[in-house]
Amino acid sequence: MPEPESDLALLIRAARQAGQIALRFWKRNPKTWDKEDESPVTEADHAVNDALHATLRSARPAYGWLSEETPDDPARLQTEAQFILDPIDGTRAFIAGEDSFSHAIAIARNGQVTAGVVYLPALDRLFAATHDGPATLNGAPIHASTIAGIEGATLLTPAANMKPEHWPGGVPDLKRAFRASVAYRLALVAQGRFDGMLSFRQGWEWDIAAGALIATRAGATVTNRHGAPLTFNNPDPRSNGLIAAAPALHAALLSRLQA
Repeated sequence: MPEPESDLALLIRAARQAGQIALRFWKRNPKTWDKEDESPVTEADHAVNDALHATLRSARPAYGWLSEETPDDPARLQTEAQFILDPIDGTRAFIAGEDSFSHAIAIARNGQVTAGVVYLPALDRLFAATHDGPATLNGAPIHASTIAGIEGATLLTPAANMKPEHWPGGVPDLKRAFRASVAYRLALVAQGRFDGMLSFRQGWEWDIAAGALIATRAGATVTNRHGAPLTFNNPDPRSNGLIAAAPALHAALLSRLQA
């Protein structure tokens, strides 16, 4: 009798299936409309969400469900484990035909993520981790930056976040870049391609959960914008901002923000 499929193996299988579906719509003018919050959504988001729901819930019917493209059901709060996912993170990039959109899929237990996958199908990059294993990219271990502080650091964050009013301790002198997908930004920090990422906006758990675990297992420090630990499957599934960075850079950024 075959061994039962692990949570991580299930997420990887589901992510690759999701990628095949998304690429059928990518660069082919999918139907697009605005949600109530004026953020865009496409027929691809819904097709991927439906496929993920079918694959994941058939394998783990007792797990709760929290997805950007599914109305929230408070019943998830009573489950022992939950799927937390964004079917397509970086929908604007997807609509524009850019390759930096991702599928972000995680499993949480007792408020903590235990398995997570961020998959970029257009680039065939699959980032993954479990709570007690290494962070990987296409199966090979990855490691976050170990930069000693702010000097020379690279940070993924919108330009507006570098305005002086955000930095009582002084705007840090660093190199800034940006990617549309929050999950991909976290994965890039995990990979060490950037030293950190920063968001002041409230962030949805489905954007953060998988990437936060991957970045943490790669050696980065990941907290909300005030330095508090992240928890998941909350009644209000939002985080008060996000900082993920090499430990010394994380401490230096917090010091500037809280001075």
